[in-house]
Amino acid sequence: MKVSRPLLLIFTLATSAIINTPSFSESSESILPFPENFVVDGIPAPSKSLVKEIEPYNNFRYADLQSWHPEKREMLITTRFSDISQIHLVKFPGGARTQLTFFKDLPNLAAFEPTSGELFTFEKDNDGNENSQKYVFDLRDHKSTLLSDGKSRNNGGMWSNKGDRYCYLSTRRNGEDDDAYIVYPRTPSSDHLAAKCKGGEWDTFDWSPDDATVLLSQFVSLDQRNLYLMDSSSGALTLLTTDDGKGKIVYSGGKFSKDKLGVFTTTDKDSDFQRLAYIDLKTRKHTYLSTNIPWDIEQFALSWDGKTIAAVANDDGLSTLHLFDTASNKEQPAPALPKGIIGSIYWHKNNQDLGFTFENARSQPDVYSVNLSSGKLERWTESETGDVDTSTFSDARLFHWKAFDDRQLSGFVYTPPAKFTGKRPVIINIHGGPVAQSRPEFLGRNNYFLNELGVAIVYPNVRGSTGYGKRFMGLDNVLKREDAYKDASNYR
Repeated sequence: MKVSRPLLLIFTLATSAIINTPSFSESSESILPFPENFVVDGIPAPSKSLVKEIEPYNNFRYADLQSWHPEKREMLITTRFSDISQIHLVKFPGGARTQLTFFKDLPNLAAFEPTSGELFTFEKDNDGNENSQKYVFDLRDHKSTLLSDGKSRNNGGMWSNKGDRYCYLSTRRNGEDDDAYIVYPRTPSSDHLAAKCKGGEWDTFDWSPDDATVLLSQFVSLDQRNLYLMDSSSGALTLLTTDDGKGKIVYSGGKFSKDKLGVFTTTDKDSDFQRLAYIDLKTRKHTYLSTNIPWDIEQFALSWDGKTIAAVANDDGLSTLHLFDTASNKEQPAPALPKGIIGSIYWHKNNQDLGFTFENARSQPDVYSVNLSSGKLERWTESETGDVDTSTFSDARLFHWKAFDDRQLSGFVYTPPAKFTGKRPVIINIHGGPVAQSRPEFLGRNNYFLNELGVAIVYPNVRGSTGYGKRFMGLDNVLKREDAYKDASNYR
């Protein structure tokens, strides 16, 4: 089978509207009219037989890891059994998913209290108003209690190591600034302003081992993010990172070392890519651990004993797992994982099991763990795919081509099954954002184009995409935006 030169450069708004059309009975009309609030020009109303044909491709379930239990080898996940994903408890790999929440709005960011595991916090908004609220769920009576004010926008959040306090950000004071609040979740009335933080887009990263300091971050722009230290008693803020005069710097993520002398983070300081770094809190000196990895470190997790860092690199769109010994700052051998995308990594308190969410072109997001001593990989959830066999789906193929200025670009192509012969039509799907990246993810409903219509799909990462360094990300700024469209039209 050959893929022809691209015939189509489209976004699938119209087909998405068709796919989302409600189910129907065979006795009703054969044509399903568009809803009255749709503005349609030149697009025929879909037949109900077409909707029925597409429907299996819109019924995949997904699962995402939220938190490990601090004492047991159990975990919280989110998955959907009806209309909205809910928080579930899974007690062993492949075990039943016990639903804990039953809201009409999406609950997310569930986190076990880190000592007994009797409580977990989560957030959700109300009626889609995007003003997320903080809640605590008691596993002893399965009751949820509101922790925030029920009105403002609240985000982030981190339990103290002792498990008595929870720090999060809220716009409660003036509706604009993301201030830091601290609450004792077992006493919701204890909720109080801890520090006034100027501006929005703040986040909580970690508590120091003695719970005396909270590590916060402030998002300034896409190319600048700072780290702050907050005294958990007085609320005093100290800027940890500064611009070194060579340009803006991004710091992403942060964990205190167990000796309280430093912070691990990722940063593009003195680099085109995000590197794993250690910052000495006294001297502010940066020590880099991942310089030999020529890609962004997009996430990392520090083991509970502080001895090992698990880091995920974005290797030309694919995720690769790396391990670092914190005593020597040297990379250690890591288990080989399947090719795909790794997300939501969390260590169990046994310091052996690393939990994560994984997906690729043939498997929707599901929850796994790998034992870093034995290399044993275990699948905790196996989300339903209806009557569709996803193992037959097209795999994503990484490809490269040269742009009009000889710059090397990359992307992913999905080809139809072999039963479709000859030259095939092509959809070129340029990611939105524009600061984003197409990766070899599970395509969901778009597999209908491949499997049923024989249409190939190309996902190019034109200039301006993330994942290829900050210089590449800036190549389509302002008057250079048209260069990104040239990249797509130059694909062969």
